[in-house]
Amino acid sequence: MEYTIITNNPLVKENYSNVLFIEGSVKDVLISTRNSLHEGGKLLTHPLGASLRMLLSPYRSIVVSLEKSNIDLNHLDIIESSIIKYNQHMEVRNEDSTHGKDYSIIDLTLLDSACEELSRFS
Repeated sequence: MEYTIITNNPLVKENYSNVLFIEGSVKDVLISTRNSLHEGGKLLTHPLGASLRMLLSPYRSIVVSLEKSNIDLNHLDIIESSIIKYNQHMEVRNEDSTHGKDYSIIDLTLLDSACEELSRFS
C-alpha cells in the first residue's frame, strides 16, 4: 500500500522518505490532510492523538493513502471533526512546546507502530 505521511515533525522528516513536510502547526497538518482527502486520498491513521495530553503536542503525523479515488465522505467528516475539536481545545489550552523534543519522539514512535501495522496489509 502506497502512502504519504503529512507531518510537521522534523524527526519524521529525517526518518522517512515518503513525507509531505509542513512548516507549521498541528492545525496546518490537519488542513493539509483535509486538502489531500479532497483530492481523493484516504485516512490511514486517525488525525488526532489518542489522549488529551497529545492534543497539546506541537507535532502531528498523519498517514494518507496515495491512491486517489472517489472522495470518502466518512474520512472528510473525521478530518473536519478533528479540526473543530482541535480548535476548541486550543482555545482554552496552550501548545506544550517546552516538551517539544519528547513529543517529537512520541509522535515518531506512534508513527513507526502505525507504519508497521500498515505493512501487514500490503
